[in-house]
Amino acid sequence: MSASLQFNQYLIFQLDTFEGGRSLQEESVVLSITPPPINYVGRIPVRNLWLLMLYASDSFKHLGDKNVEVEENPENIPDLVAELLADAVEHRIRRNLTFGYRQRNETLSRVRGRIDHLQTARRQLMSKGQIACVFEDFTIDTPRNRMVCAALTSAARIVRSTAISRRCNSLANRLISMGVSSRTTSRHDLQLNQFGRNDRADRQMVELAKLIFDLRLPTEEAGPTKLFAPDREEHWIRSLFEKAVLGFYKLKLISDSWKVSGGTRLYWQIEDASSGIEDILPGMITDIVLDLPNNQGRIIIDTKFTSVVTSGRFRSQSLKSGHIYQIYAYLNSQNGNGHPLAEVASGLMLHPSIDEEDEEIDEWVTIQNHKIRFATVDLTQDPSSISTQLLKIIDAQ
Repeated sequence: MSASLQFNQYLIFQLDTFEGGRSLQEESVVLSITPPPINYVGRIPVRNLWLLMLYASDSFKHLGDKNVEVEENPENIPDLVAELLADAVEHRIRRNLTFGYRQRNETLSRVRGRIDHLQTARRQLMSKGQIACVFEDFTIDTPRNRMVCAALTSAARIVRSTAISRRCNSLANRLISMGVSSRTTSRHDLQLNQFGRNDRADRQMVELAKLIFDLRLPTEEAGPTKLFAPDREEHWIRSLFEKAVLGFYKLKLISDSWKVSGGTRLYWQIEDASSGIEDILPGMITDIVLDLPNNQGRIIIDTKFTSVVTSGRFRSQSLKSGHIYQIYAYLNSQNGNGHPLAEVASGLMLHPSIDEEDEEIDEWVTIQNHKIRFATVDLTQDPSSISTQLLKIIDAQ
């Protein structure tokens, strides 16, 4: 039996054919129901990238008891995120959406705001009893609300549930009727609109809206949308892998009294230096630091979205020397700094395994009392296997 037939499910219906009120015959109709195909970006299933995006965002905090469901059925992530977004938008509408100010330029018969002297003189408005003014208007049509409205429209297109799609479309139309324009807002515009003390309630809604846009992943199928440049794609996937691993360990370990932190700055143990060395000496910023419960140890993790090995000068395969020097510096530069965990810290170089030629590796070495592990995680496997791999790697430390 072929692979495609193994996944097919068959439903058999007995149909009666009637003519003039009497049954003529029974017919068996076999309907083949085939699950939708799995889309890929490279060799990584899109559903796995959805899961990585969920871990990389702060939205996983809002899942509650649905965390297990997400790992078991990652295909439901868009529906789940869309439902959470709809809940957040409805909550904000009940509490009133956040208003903001936008700059307007209008010709008026009286002064409002400040006078635009250049436009007033150039168009000789004073002779017409008018004046050009620049002022700020209080409005609900803010970049933040426009992004949420666009996210609802986008969510309606990518979810599988018809009910959730209708709900998202309904909320988007409701925002438009309230005065939010349907034109999209760029991420740059949204970054300029920071959260203040009085509008922190919007944070969850905006985080979910950002995640909806991220979930619109391109696949290798032909389509009208152009992908961004390959170098930007590579940077994006590297950043995603790092943030996803950090988010995963935050979700899985904090409840067990682990301390999980990202972007920790380490300092050189400088004894003497020239006057200008501070301007050129690079700093050290770790990707992930895991402190075991009861200060039993520390694991410094550096993620690399590259192959763990390369061709060596005198051998077919070799670990990349630059990566070894980096993790070695992270560990040994902290000896004697007074922190109780610095002397017993171990290092982990974590790489993905996504290409057919990538070999799964889990090897370690102890150098000057610091254990350094080199391991890979296979992102082409199902989500539960990825979760098991990530937990197994740190247990082995």
